[in-house]
Amino acid sequence: MFELDAITAGYDRRDPVVRNVSLTLAPGEAVGLLGPSGCGKSTFAKVAALLHRPYGGRVVIDGDTALGWRHTAPRAQRTAIGVVFQQPRMSADPRLSLRDLIAEPLRATGRRDEVAARTGELAETVGLTADLLTRRPHEVSDGQLQRACLARALVLRPRWLVCDEMTAMLDASTTAALVAAVEEYRRAHGAGLLAVGHDRVLLERWCDRTLHWPGTGPAA
Repeated sequence: MFELDAITAGYDRRDPVVRNVSLTLAPGEAVGLLGPSGCGKSTFAKVAALLHRPYGGRVVIDGDTALGWRHTAPRAQRTAIGVVFQQPRMSADPRLSLRDLIAEPLRATGRRDEVAARTGELAETVGLTADLLTRRPHEVSDGQLQRACLARALVLRPRWLVCDEMTAMLDASTTAALVAAVEEYRRAHGAGLLAVGHDRVLLERWCDRTLHWPGTGPAA
């Protein structure tokens, strides 16, 4: 199970943007978290991905409470979660080719022997051709870059995925392709998914259940 228990978080202790929010995700389950821009759901997603330390509450991953955040999180917990954000250009090193971007987590965890096979496999999964892998972020479209960011999120075979507005900046065909790639991965590996967004139709079609951000509407 992946549990977020009574999370309070933000950037000012006097006025947190997330207040006492809880969510439980089962292995293989897809849960949508629906809410308007600015409600705090992206901060909640960062807490779930171990990228933002909450003021209160706890994150429990496969029965173990999270012991750190960002680089201080234990490797086993960090690598159990794959995350894709809304704006790929803010999460991609502009100096790297798409191939090196995808391979970045493998190199960081000492698994260089897997680079060639995994980057080729995932490039095919997300719909990137060989010529695109040699290009840098400024040489590709937002959709192509987001495909690479998704491949990077999957490269360590995480058990849990956090997709925060992953398709918000993309056209309908690219959105469909990325959702299909996520679902192919989930079928193969039994991964759980937390999909955060404001597109109710997309989340309700994609996920097993969709929850409204507290105070923004009834649970679906």
